[in-house]
Amino acid sequence: MPKPVAFITGASTGIGFEAARTLSGHGFLVYAGARRVDRMEPLAALGVQVLALDVTDEASMSTAVGRVLTERGRIDVLVNNAGYGSYGALEDVDLAEGRRQFEVNVFGLARMTQLVLPGMRQAGQGRIINISSIGGKFYEPLGAWYHASKFAVEGLSDSLRLELKPHGISVSIIEPAGTLSEWGRVAAQGLREASGAGPYAAQAQLMSGALASTGRAETSTEPAVIAAAILHAATSARPRTRYPAGSGARAILTLRRILPDRLFDPLVLLVLKRVAGGKTGGAV
Repeated sequence: MPKPVAFITGASTGIGFEAARTLSGHGFLVYAGARRVDRMEPLAALGVQVLALDVTDEASMSTAVGRVLTERGRIDVLVNNAGYGSYGALEDVDLAEGRRQFEVNVFGLARMTQLVLPGMRQAGQGRIINISSIGGKFYEPLGAWYHASKFAVEGLSDSLRLELKPHGISVSIIEPAGTLSEWGRVAAQGLREASGAGPYAAQAQLMSGALASTGRAETSTEPAVIAAAILHAATSARPRTRYPAGSGARAILTLRRILPDRLFDPLVLLVLKRVAGGKTGGAV
């Protein structure tokens, strides 16, 4: 039997990198795409097929998917992982940056899905695994664009799950908590540039500290934990619709579900203060 083929976006670091390594080690023929191809050299050494991919560029996406289909004839699993966090006060962030946040986190995901669906439908099977966040269910100050994009991923995925079920294609959402990677450092830097001075400076200091905490092992979840959830979604006979993953993920989502906004709001601020001080697990 030929190996199942998986395509992973945003695989140069963090969750995407570890997911590519994990799926490859469990019998998948993996194609890993990212803009920074050089960062994926360790994956190539493991037999992963690495390729250039920019999920904001139509030609790049079409070429990448076309290459996989030409070489393998199918894509069995698509892991939509590419994304970043754009933080800053809504008043401060230019609308062009807000649009870019959606281009990467939502429209890139949607277009990659469009490109693989015809083959999956023809085969009568396939799996779409969308990397959302616990931030797709709750909110933080100065995170309007990021959280809006992840809320959109959640809604898109739920609708997609129902429309693809008759075609034998499953859709799963991975909802990581704070994960050990460069993601938080990059988001914190952008936040300071957008709102580090002016009327939102105090909140920017708090949030940048909380975001940067994802670079500390003691306050974050290893990407391997998230990759294990992706592996389950890719291989289980009955994959779950949602996979909260990482330190505190289930607890935070449970509290969001049962608490009214007026009680959850101060809880968010309390958690952010503790995370920024390195006192508990990441929650961003």
